[in-house]
Amino acid sequence: MTILLLGSGGREHAFAWKMLQSSLCTKLFVAPGNAGTESIATNVNISPTDFDSIKTFVLQEKVEMVVVGPEDPLVKGIFDFFANDTDLKNIPVIGPSKKGAQLEGSKEFAKEFLVKHQIPTAAYDSFTKETVEKGCRFLETLQPPYVLKADGLAAGKGVLIIQDLAEAKDELRNMLVNEKFGEASLKVVIEEFLDGIELSCFVLTDGKSYKILPTAKDYKRIGEGDTGLNTGGMGAISPVPFADDILLEKIETRIVKPTIEGLQKDGIVYKGFVFIGLINVKGEPIVIEYNVRMGDPETEVVIPRLKSDLVELFVAVANEKLDEVSLEIDSRSATTIVLVSGGYPEHFEKGKVISGIENVTDSIVFHAGTKADNEFVVSNGGRVLAVTSYGNDFQEAIKKSYQNIEKLHFDTMYFRKDIGFDLL
Repeated sequence: MTILLLGSGGREHAFAWKMLQSSLCTKLFVAPGNAGTESIATNVNISPTDFDSIKTFVLQEKVEMVVVGPEDPLVKGIFDFFANDTDLKNIPVIGPSKKGAQLEGSKEFAKEFLVKHQIPTAAYDSFTKETVEKGCRFLETLQPPYVLKADGLAAGKGVLIIQDLAEAKDELRNMLVNEKFGEASLKVVIEEFLDGIELSCFVLTDGKSYKILPTAKDYKRIGEGDTGLNTGGMGAISPVPFADDILLEKIETRIVKPTIEGLQKDGIVYKGFVFIGLINVKGEPIVIEYNVRMGDPETEVVIPRLKSDLVELFVAVANEKLDEVSLEIDSRSATTIVLVSGGYPEHFEKGKVISGIENVTDSIVFHAGTKADNEFVVSNGGRVLAVTSYGNDFQEAIKKSYQNIEKLHFDTMYFRKDIGFDLL
């Protein structure tokens, strides 16, 4: 089977690494990919949101399945683009329909879905430029800290958590009136703050049945001790040590099941991943947000723990036969540490030569923001590499990742030295 994978991050390198282990995958293209995917598959210089170029390529290369990594093409409707095109409609796309992708594309849509289907979530209200002062009054009714979320896609950086009421009001005005996050913050959701510990639940669904993948926990802040600016993610661990059978059972019955049933009741076509961001408040799981694809860097710890054939799972999703295949999970822990460019998530430089990848042993190096430049691999983004390791527990796995990071180098390289600190 010839497959096209869309995306260029660590998530996509992890997908490619796993998909190529399947006997069902005979040829893999990645658009646009990175230096890591280029070393194992065939990169194609096409943007994941350039649907016309994707169509031309898919027909030319006789692609038999499209797997969508990032959220942008899903929110822009790539599933529907294929489904409504005579030439493409028989080629399965792994990812939700445009309406399904609104679970991530609009925070307001997601909150309305959660409330409608009685899935536990924080109290909220949403505001626009016209109702900004009403939003400021709503903030006065809440206890600090205050949670402000840009309604649209802001690359994982559109959520602000602020302690001071006056500052929260200023930031609300900044988001709505000054469009701090561009179009993403034309509407802002204000949410009650929940005090607990976060984790992520990943579900693969064909729209009718589902499989729950391993749990994971990622670390978003740039600074140690979870301080500083939000990033796309600085590291992750799987499984989450505190997610015992009782909590997992609550997650399935109160959240996963009603989510999949809610999609069916609302007539939403959904064939792909549901990433449920949760907070554990005194043993009770509550939904913070939905994403409509796998997380990054969580993919780099969840996918390596799958013993099952990923392509076989995707085929079952496409054929709505997911209940007929089994899901096998590696019992070991996996951890990943992300190496970023100095200055990230703000200004950073690209083009730094990366050395030492060939010296890494007993860990997997997934490429994120990299590209091949003649015989060199150079940095090409804020998050550059993710170093994943297995262990009998997350402490053992994390130790291996840190030992191997010592063999890697690029100018201004930075990483957090405390991933997993809050779980000890």
